[in-house]
Amino acid sequence: MKVPDLEVGKRLFVGCGNPTALGVGEEEIRGAVYLEGPVQIGNPAEYSEVEAEVMIATDINEDSPNNGGPTALWVKGNQFHVGTWTETGLRLHTGDSVQTGNKTHNGNLITSNLVSCTGTGCAWSGSTINVQGWKGFDIEHPSKKGHRLRHICLEGPEGAIFTRGTVKNQTEIDLPDYWKDFVDISSISVQLQPIGSHQDVIVKRIDEEKVYLQSKAGFPINCYYHIFAERTDGEKLIVEYKGDSAGDYPGDNTQYSIAGYHYDTRGGKD
Repeated sequence: MKVPDLEVGKRLFVGCGNPTALGVGEEEIRGAVYLEGPVQIGNPAEYSEVEAEVMIATDINEDSPNNGGPTALWVKGNQFHVGTWTETGLRLHTGDSVQTGNKTHNGNLITSNLVSCTGTGCAWSGSTINVQGWKGFDIEHPSKKGHRLRHICLEGPEGAIFTRGTVKNQTEIDLPDYWKDFVDISSISVQLQPIGSHQDVIVKRIDEEKVYLQSKAGFPINCYYHIFAERTDGEKLIVEYKGDSAGDYPGDNTQYSIAGYHYDTRGGKD
């Protein structure tokens, strides 16, 4: 049976409860709605049983411009959440969100500027000691179908870069041509590993273009090398500092991409 549109002139109460939060007498809030629940909004076939007090599915109203759209909930304003939150669908939210409790998020955080994160709630955090996560990457496995490959970046007390390779029958290692304007030449360190036999290989000297080697007389050089140097295109890293969060860093925070704090902020020009 169809009924005409229902116009409610003050408040709508469905149930027999007395919601004191909505006011009583002269203090009552005009336009308020009280439903004892449960409540379902959207596609009637989305839920086969009562799964929550409020169940929101995508819109299937043919008169609605959002008919069949992916967005089931769009909140403009702040949210305050207490309890456990399990999220499996698309939710758009404009405003701040305050949450006390755990959150399980299945999906990607796209274009996210995560300001702060505590505990182990960050999806990319493998740490149980601090809020800071590990910087890494996760890709499809190059040789095993149905597998993935995850690597984590090395960490150290400086902004450093490296080059590596093999030198054979030569006494010089060419440094990348951009190093002379990019690194502190005096910070260069070289590690050599002879291949096949002991060769008494040493680093004779270093300049901004090359590393010069010397071996025992009569022994041809054949070795692996790793060369590290500290970058000079930013402030020198302050390794230890007093503070309660990454925001207390006493240097230029814009030159860093820190997980859990301005994660997608990068210094310099594009």
